[in-house]
Amino acid sequence: MIPKSDAMATPKKAAEYDKEIVDMASYIHNYKIDSDLAIDTARFVFLDTLGCGLKALEFPQCTKLLGPTVEGTTVPHGTKVPGTPYQLDPINGAFNIGAMIRWLDFNDCWLAAEWGHPSDNLGAILAVADWMTRTNKAGGTKIGNGRTFTVKDVLEGMVKAHEIQGCLALENSFNKVGLDHVVLVKVASTAVVSQMLGLSEAQTRDAISQAWCDGQSMRTYRHTPNTMSRKSWAAGDACQTAVNLCLKVMKGEGGMATVLSAPTWGFYDVNFGGKPFQFQRAYGSYVMENVLFKVSYPAEFHSQTAVEAAQRLNKKLAAMGKTAADIDHVVNRTHEACIRIIDKQHKPMDNFADRDHCVQYMVANMFVYNRLVAEDYADSSEAAQSPLLESLRRSISCVEDPQFTADYHDPEKRTIANALTVTLKDGTVLDEEVVEAPLGHRLRREEAKPEILEKYRRHLEPHFPAERTKKLVDLGNAPEELYAMPVDEYVDLYAKERIL
Repeated sequence: MIPKSDAMATPKKAAEYDKEIVDMASYIHNYKIDSDLAIDTARFVFLDTLGCGLKALEFPQCTKLLGPTVEGTTVPHGTKVPGTPYQLDPINGAFNIGAMIRWLDFNDCWLAAEWGHPSDNLGAILAVADWMTRTNKAGGTKIGNGRTFTVKDVLEGMVKAHEIQGCLALENSFNKVGLDHVVLVKVASTAVVSQMLGLSEAQTRDAISQAWCDGQSMRTYRHTPNTMSRKSWAAGDACQTAVNLCLKVMKGEGGMATVLSAPTWGFYDVNFGGKPFQFQRAYGSYVMENVLFKVSYPAEFHSQTAVEAAQRLNKKLAAMGKTAADIDHVVNRTHEACIRIIDKQHKPMDNFADRDHCVQYMVANMFVYNRLVAEDYADSSEAAQSPLLESLRRSISCVEDPQFTADYHDPEKRTIANALTVTLKDGTVLDEEVVEAPLGHRLRREEAKPEILEKYRRHLEPHFPAERTKKLVDLGNAPEELYAMPVDEYVDLYAKERIL
């Protein structure tokens, strides 16, 4: 007979969670957003991001991936997908919204050791807020203690998601180990959604650990020779995974205390070269306050100032009676990240995804057509088929300026400088055109605000009657009214019977 005392193992003392995960969960549950600047900036991010999602609905490559898993399915009290007739479960809703807002590479941006787009997290946050609010208003089973959400609640969630993603990105380069930045979307969305669902701080640690353990996306779909459209829906995939993991933890699934630090099998040893994360600052509201808006061009952010410089140079060329056809070559003095990500001078442009991640293509497009719009990346576009553009693209070279690289990483500057020097075929060399901070940078934020709202209005117009468009723009311009609005009522303003 086995003594009863030996029949059951002595419970093992619970392992202490990795400090990195403890800090994230504590921030989510205990930090109060008290920065008016962060909330006001989040308002502009919110409007801009929804507008970018609506613009993506004009592209069949995006819309073919949207909707329910089983055609015709509608989820009662589910997530409504803006600009569409779809009402989905929150997991699929998070994918739909996340894919839309990321599709055209036109939403906000954060640049550091790692790059990314913190507003990608809105896919998960808005999907869960809308679903919970509709479901809890309808009665029956209460989710998260019956909580309902206002737009202000969504904005506060965005501030925290921005902060987690952005602070992790400041000192830690995931791209250098071949991982895509959407791992940070998955982690940040998981943290915020956990609290939204009413999980405890301990459960939030569990959920965050699951996100770190989950299979991480390789970055290969952003680079030659594998550049493809997956880069446009990768953030949607991260959003749906985050929601899925949170719902599993809500049902009782546990976590892994040392998922980051465990020897051999932890994230650091498996995926990060054995190095622990480094942190520049504690979590607060810094990232939202300093986030970058893409105001002018639907282009990878490291090229924004280069395209603006080309637009300025076009005015000088026109005054001289010259055009893009008179350009012999161009030198772009730039920062290291631009060269690493989008310097593709001699690489073939095989598809949309190649073109919107090639600084030479985007600059040449501006020189030739004095514009850069999303349609210019399509295979069938006049830009993609232009022999002049292709010839000019191959004549644009990039050289690193170490000071530009240093300013890019300086927390007090965070500039994204490019400087173009144009040499004409007759030997004339134009004065270098330098743009250090793009429109939408913190240093140009007030200048950008009217342009952000105009961009939002422009993205609304193809989808809604003039009266509805005006109502949405006016609401975006009325912070207190917007903040107090129940999120389901706000999302209803974007509902449609069919996609464009």
